[in-house]
Amino acid sequence: QVQLVESGGGLVQAGGSLRLSCAASGRTFSGYVMGWFRQAPGKEREFVAVISWNLYRTYYVDSVKGRFTISRDNAENTMYLQMNSLKPEDTAVYYCAAGRLGLWPHYNYEYWGQGTQVTVSS
Repeated sequence: QVQLVESGGGLVQAGGSLRLSCAASGRTFSGYVMGWFRQAPGKEREFVAVISWNLYRTYYVDSVKGRFTISRDNAENTMYLQMNSLKPEDTAVYYCAAGRLGLWPHYNYEYWGQGTQVTVSS
């Protein structure tokens, strides 16, 4: 059974940092891109960042560029999102996802995690 499990969320003050992790299991994700999404209360789910299988390509939504860094460790089947200079508007449930069909940087994601809450206080 394929599972993506996020961790690392929590409560942090504005300007602080958090590192999210996404542990994948149940299959190999060779050739899959992996991405982070977020959903704030009352809003639609929003794309945050994506990283290619070969680690050479990353892409971010404008609102997080320069503050967030996506990375992955294929040997460990784990993806990360380092979030610095957090703002209250970053408050959301963060989801990781994996997919392989699409054109860079837009993909259809087949597998999703259950989400982890990030709350940034002002």
